[in-house]
Amino acid sequence: MKNLKRQWKFIVVLIAGAVGLISQFALHSKSLFSIGNLQFPVHAIIIDIIGILMAISLLLEIFHDWKTGRYGVDILAVIAVVSTILIGDVWAEWMILVMMTGGETLEDYATGQANKELRALLDKTPRIANKLVDGKITEVKVDDLQVGDTVLIKPGQQVPVDGQIVKGTSSFDQSSLTGESVPVTKNPGDELMSGSVNGDVAVEMKVTKAAKDSEYQSIVALVKSSQAQPAKFVKMADRYAIPFTVISLIIGGVAWAVSGDATRFAEVMVVASPCPLLIAAPVAWVSGMSSMSAHHIIVKSGPTLEKLARAKTFAFDKTGTLTENQLIVDQVVTDDKSFDQKELQSLAASVEQQSSHVIASSLVKATDKDLIHPVTNLKETTAQGVEGDVDGKHVKVGKLSFVAPGHEKLNVTSTAVYVSVDGKFAGYITLKDKMRPESPKTIERLRRQGAEDIMMLTGDHKQVAEKVAKEAGITDVRSELLPSQKIQAIKDVPKHLRPVVITGDGVNDAPSLTAADVGIAMGAKGATAASESADAVIMVNDISKVNDAVAISKHTMKVANIDVLTAIGVVIIIELIAFTGVIPAFWGAILQEVVDMITISLGLLAKTKPSDKQFGLEEK
Repeated sequence: MKNLKRQWKFIVVLIAGAVGLISQFALHSKSLFSIGNLQFPVHAIIIDIIGILMAISLLLEIFHDWKTGRYGVDILAVIAVVSTILIGDVWAEWMILVMMTGGETLEDYATGQANKELRALLDKTPRIANKLVDGKITEVKVDDLQVGDTVLIKPGQQVPVDGQIVKGTSSFDQSSLTGESVPVTKNPGDELMSGSVNGDVAVEMKVTKAAKDSEYQSIVALVKSSQAQPAKFVKMADRYAIPFTVISLIIGGVAWAVSGDATRFAEVMVVASPCPLLIAAPVAWVSGMSSMSAHHIIVKSGPTLEKLARAKTFAFDKTGTLTENQLIVDQVVTDDKSFDQKELQSLAASVEQQSSHVIASSLVKATDKDLIHPVTNLKETTAQGVEGDVDGKHVKVGKLSFVAPGHEKLNVTSTAVYVSVDGKFAGYITLKDKMRPESPKTIERLRRQGAEDIMMLTGDHKQVAEKVAKEAGITDVRSELLPSQKIQAIKDVPKHLRPVVITGDGVNDAPSLTAADVGIAMGAKGATAASESADAVIMVNDISKVNDAVAISKHTMKVANIDVLTAIGVVIIIELIAFTGVIPAFWGAILQEVVDMITISLGLLAKTKPSDKQFGLEEK
């Protein structure tokens, strides 16, 4: 709506100019009245009325900004319009109005170009689904789907909501969600994420999440949230507002005093219009947002970019962030010489193959399929373990007190399952979190990018935490923390080591993400409280995107600063030239339009790839 209002202002100014040109040069209209030496023909009256209305509108915005404590450079634009009205330079006045409204329109255009990756998500949002009712297909709105409904997904169609395949096997393109370039084959029982695209075979899916809770719709909600945030980044220009305004007024005042001609003041004020300053920062900011989106990172607000660029401390959750939240077999320890490690793992995994417990499924997944044998007489004891017959042997797997009640306690610090065969303790299998392969490199690159402190905050046991931290390359480890203690750890970071950035993935990380200067959520596996509480969300299962976020933020801030300072420098140079009187007000306004274009072009450079140094890729 705001963009539409800006466009209409620009259109009205162009129409007024066209009417004025016809009136003056085609119809040769005469002055309707005069005030002193000033003549007021039809074209002058039309343009002056529009100029006054525009100036009043801008003054109201300025007063509103002053109430909120913001002191901008818009006042120079008002002075420029009023000055040309007072000296009767109608066409210079018109050019200033074109510059003001046209600059805003160009900003909207540049913003739209820079923001196209974000809009692409919105444009592709699934809206219609093929619901199956008694074997018949009925088209319904995606928002009307209920958990438990059956949906037919035809070849080439998007998955409308999150669900589970109940019939059919097909490959699905999940690149827009996870960054995986190769389609993933999905079978009955597998989960489907909304927004993924079906391959060549139709499948039937049972809805497991309503539209508002599904993966793709959650991403879209995050995008809308980021677009709805005000461009607070524009305050960068306001930092220079007071000195720039004072310098411009001094140059204009001295020009008037030296020449004795108020026209000279108006000529300086025309080129002192602040449009380039106002355009520079937001174009760079939105370009940075766009670049983030292209790298599968959704940033919710402008200040996040600046804080990320200056961040000195980075904190990470362990499970699901530095690790994959997937247990892998660490050690197989046998207690009976009649069993080797391979056979012990085979017997344990065979008994566990039908259990839904995360440790059981991890053990089965980590065991070669050829080693998993049929099990009979299977029995599961809640919270204790399972038992059954495998290859003529009675095998029990679970807690030590369950598999071997009389056995002495073992000093095992890792997650472990214990095994007995035919009533005799046979050994145990330890499991550990699988480290993300990119985690150590991510930590190393963060240090190259300027991180002064990197810490791990986890609720896990000290031994487990220290083992993961050592593998990741982190020396500052805080273990066995409750959520409130994580928040306190963040608050305790000294001022000289701020801003603080924390990355996490779970619901328990949400309070910490809110407490940090910047909270980054690993949101690839679905919308959680972490994603909702975070300032930025990484939409792929890749923690190295934290490096990308820092690099893009540094690059965006660098471009924005250069853009603002360049705009100020160029404008002041033109002001000094206008001081001599060699630039008429009309041509000064045209020069301002050129500076606007230069500023927008520089701002769009924030979309370019950051340097290797900003990415942390250079060797120390």
